[in-house]
Amino acid sequence: MKFDWNTMGIVFALLGAILATFMGGIGSAIGVSMTGRAAAGVVTEDPSQFGKVLILQLLPGTQGIYGLLIGFVTLTQIGVMGGSSDISLIKGLLYLASCLPMAIVGWVSALQQAKASVASIALVAKKPDQFGKAMIFPAMVETYAVFALLISILAIFGVSSLAL
Repeated sequence: MKFDWNTMGIVFALLGAILATFMGGIGSAIGVSMTGRAAAGVVTEDPSQFGKVLILQLLPGTQGIYGLLIGFVTLTQIGVMGGSSDISLIKGLLYLASCLPMAIVGWVSALQQAKASVASIALVAKKPDQFGKAMIFPAMVETYAVFALLISILAIFGVSSLAL
């Protein structure tokens, strides 16, 4: 059997789906852990703040959801979840590139959002009435994860429409 580079397209496309899912998930797991420790400290002192700090803890978890979404969309588009998975090398590399915005921005933004959430948790601990303002700081970081999600989705569907 002779090796054919063109059969490697599916491998690169799968790598893109895996990277988006893993990197977003790892960033979110670390971020939710960081914020959970801060939240636990606040709840130790004031159990009535549980609901507020829980919301702030969960914010860095969204990047894992976005990465998972990109993984599912990619698997669907490349035929792994039904259909033909005959992907050319060029198309496979394009799918990989399409997944990278969510993979990289998801990982980095989850970690940065966790830092903003930890600071917001500290704000809520000292001034519980400022919860609305405290939500804005980590939500601003979320904006960039949403941008990465959108560009990855648009790119994946763009690659799917190419006749390569």
